Amino acid sequence: MEASCYQFTSSSRQFTRVFGYLTDLHGFEAMVRGKVARSQDTEDRRSRHCPYLDTINRSVLDFDFEKLCSISLSHINVYACLICGKYFQGRGLKSHAYTHSVQFTHHVFLNLHTLKFYCLPDNYEIIDSSLEDITYVLKPTFTKQHISGLDKHGKLYRAYDGTTYLPGIVGLNNIKANDYANVVLQALSNVPPLRNYFLEEENYRGIRRPPGDIMFLLVQRFGELMRKLWNPRNFKAHVSPHEMLQAVVLCSKKTFQITKQGDAVDFLSWFLNALHGALGGTKKKSSIVTKVFQGSMRIFSKKLPHPDLPAEEKEALLQKEEYQEEMLESTFLYLTLDLPTAPLYKDEKEQLIIPQVPLFNILAKFNGNTEKEYKTYKENFLKRFQLTKLPPYLIFCIKRFTKNNFFVEKNPTIVNFPITNVDLREYLTEEAQATEKNTTYDLVANVVHDGKPTEGAYRIHVLHHGTGKWYELQDLQVTDILPQMITLSEAYIQVSL
Repeated sequence: MEASCYQFTSSSRQFTRVFGYLTDLHGFEAMVRGKVARSQDTEDRRSRHCPYLDTINRSVLDFDFEKLCSISLSHINVYACLICGKYFQGRGLKSHAYTHSVQFTHHVFLNLHTLKFYCLPDNYEIIDSSLEDITYVLKPTFTKQHISGLDKHGKLYRAYDGTTYLPGIVGLNNIKANDYANVVLQALSNVPPLRNYFLEEENYRGIRRPPGDIMFLLVQRFGELMRKLWNPRNFKAHVSPHEMLQAVVLCSKKTFQITKQGDAVDFLSWFLNALHGALGGTKKKSSIVTKVFQGSMRIFSKKLPHPDLPAEEKEALLQKEEYQEEMLESTFLYLTLDLPTAPLYKDEKEQLIIPQVPLFNILAKFNGNTEKEYKTYKENFLKRFQLTKLPPYLIFCIKRFTKNNFFVEKNPTIVNFPITNVDLREYLTEEAQATEKNTTYDLVANVVHDGKPTEGAYRIHVLHHGTGKWYELQDLQVTDILPQMITLSEAYIQVSL
């Protein structure tokens, strides 16, 4: 009996010790939770009441340039200092951003990838709705409703720097010699179906490309540029195409550069085809590029005997099968219009007069009857063209430059073109005329080349659909222009709807 009482007492003591231990443990956990909660409350208060928000300088913020650290030149984990606008890597104790925050007492930083704000060197996240305008400038987003209303009004917006602007009608910075690319990008940004496709990243985010394929970078950068050009909440009334052009230099293997003047038509041709391929398009599979710009034609081609051969030999060759006319069905993204050779006319005062030609004269190339000789290195061909399908948006490239072994020559002939109601029905085959409903086009963009072939400059005229007004854009300069003044320019590329 005594042993059993002893055992019970011993068990009671053991139970008390265990219970006390559990109670102490529970109290410790409660204390830890309390400290964590207080710490979280303190952190939350700091996050939501950061004392340094008034030091942010929005006037120096520029997110158009490549997102790399200004010291390490790394693209990884880059933060923008919102006080001076410079980019730095990391936010740890030995990082460039941390050092910058201590050295210059700049405390507010934005992670350019996650779009989260941080206070350094304290290293806590800042949560404040007043910062939403900064993230929107860095990464603008567009709803379907917003996109559908872009061309329905001409509302002016005020940038943070105080200037007013129309979204889409904004200048592009000429970094050194990239105006040839700027005008093409601005022309394409004013083609609504193409623009609308790239304003919504969801349209192309799911496209799968082979590993190591860099061409999709063109798609991403072009989409980013479109969203910046049409951003109604910009901090400034112009945009730098720096990242877009870096992608062009990389993807074209330096065929097109920022520091060397290029040809706008060459760039347009390469860019449309590269964009089509990067979007998964092929000869058989369409993309937004071909849906908007692709038409088709018939090319009739006939090989010619060498001009130095005797007449009898020429006659004999013309009877052979290889000298008979062949017909080829072909697609096109733009039509090249040939200018007549420009003679130098002089008036009574011996001043030079620039020749002029009506648009419909050079369009006759596509009437199915007009023949033109085309020379290759070894052979000559006689060709004629006829259209079989018109695209929703038609691009004309007026051939102003002739290249030979020694120099590039420019034809300054002025093309007299109507701004509206250019009817192409007569250039279609009979079958196409029966099926094509809309054959008239109105001009929406006009690229102009001024000056000498290798030293000249580019500018562009664009129609703002919301206001119905025309604007001239040359680098950062944006001015309104009367429609009748557009026809006096040396047009080089025209986009019509």
